[in-house]
Amino acid sequence: MTFLRSLILTLGVVVSASVFSFAAIAQNGPLRIEITEGVIEPLPFALPTFMPEAAGSEEIALGISQVVAADLQATGLFRQIDPSAFISQTSDFNSPVQYADWRAINAQALITGAVNVTSDGQVTVKFRLYDVFSGNELGEGLRLGGTTTSWRRLAHRVADTVYSRITGEDPYFDSRVVFVSETGPKNDRRKRLAIMDYDGANVQFLTDSNALVLNPRFSPTGDRILYTSYESGFPQVYLLDVGSVQRRVLAEQQGTMSFAPRFGPDGQTVVYSLSSGGNSDIYTLDLRTNQTRRLTSAPSIETAPSFSPDGSQIVFESDRSGSPQIYVMPATGGEPRRISFGEGRYGTPVWSPRGDLIAFTKQNEGRFHIGVMRTDGSEERLLTASFLDEGPSWSPNGRVIMFMRETAGAGGAPALYSVDISGRNLRRVNTPNAASDPAWSPLLP
Repeated sequence: MTFLRSLILTLGVVVSASVFSFAAIAQNGPLRIEITEGVIEPLPFALPTFMPEAAGSEEIALGISQVVAADLQATGLFRQIDPSAFISQTSDFNSPVQYADWRAINAQALITGAVNVTSDGQVTVKFRLYDVFSGNELGEGLRLGGTTTSWRRLAHRVADTVYSRITGEDPYFDSRVVFVSETGPKNDRRKRLAIMDYDGANVQFLTDSNALVLNPRFSPTGDRILYTSYESGFPQVYLLDVGSVQRRVLAEQQGTMSFAPRFGPDGQTVVYSLSSGGNSDIYTLDLRTNQTRRLTSAPSIETAPSFSPDGSQIVFESDRSGSPQIYVMPATGGEPRRISFGEGRYGTPVWSPRGDLIAFTKQNEGRFHIGVMRTDGSEERLLTASFLDEGPSWSPNGRVIMFMRETAGAGGAPALYSVDISGRNLRRVNTPNAASDPAWSPLLP
């Protein structure tokens, strides 16, 4: 089994009783997976600091190296070998690889690179990825270009390439997250929309009013955001352009409240909840014609709609059965079918970009959970448990879920966390302030 394919097994299935670890068939052979015991052993990789090829390139070369290593380790699938253990020292990007030296320290992957920064602020990074045990380069080396202000994006793109070549999965590091940044005491929080890189870097605020904002959602192209605002005194759906930060109200109807918006996969359709006379139903809005269409009409609360990736179906939350549960219906409306049947209350369902799973929030026996199930409701799995976990959002490749967690007590503040769909690798996402309602962007163009 080749190094490229050895990891796919760990990513494509969930193993309940046994776990994968990585081992060499022979000192100079390809890698295989052994089923051993309780945890997945991360694949050890060596990443010498990328070489600066011109004066003034040292700082960015170091920064790119550190971000690439951090991205890979954040997946829980990779472990960086301490550079103090290195036997070989790379002094030239084109020097032959001394595979025996890297095998001696049990490096199973080797990443080398070089960075050049010109006087006018242009950055070029080139890199190569090697399977140490088979003694082969994985794919051809790549060269990427950018500027001194976008070097972090270059690093994420390098890490994305390494991740995809090893795992066979789509990348997700070169993406962003929009969220609600919260400041002030718990009984008087100021909530503003903010946007950041997926790893918490480069935070920028998108709104600056004191009005409550909720539920931001990216368009399929990542250049627009839907969200709910109480700026007028009651909830209304707004559309914001990320570049210009210009915004406008959508679905404005006298005497109604609109909320929980989300784009359809075509980027021109918005699905949302509209409440009138105490009853909440699901509607769609065509952004080209401004025409609305009502999809549900039950005397119950229907909210939190989400399109399937192909646009043919909508999953949503409804209490028509007596408690909040998850339902699926055709995107044009029609009779919904209930898909959640476990104990407890279900909400905030969202379809995976892969189309195979639906993530949700579950409340049962005083605990909150983030979970996933198949689109027919089968194979439900709870990934987290805490005082308050809610609002799952999928990474662009459908591998990781980000959500909000709040701790118990008067001083508890919401924070963002991520977890792998296997339930492993629970991590807190660093933000400068308390944070809630995360929404992951598609991969950046």
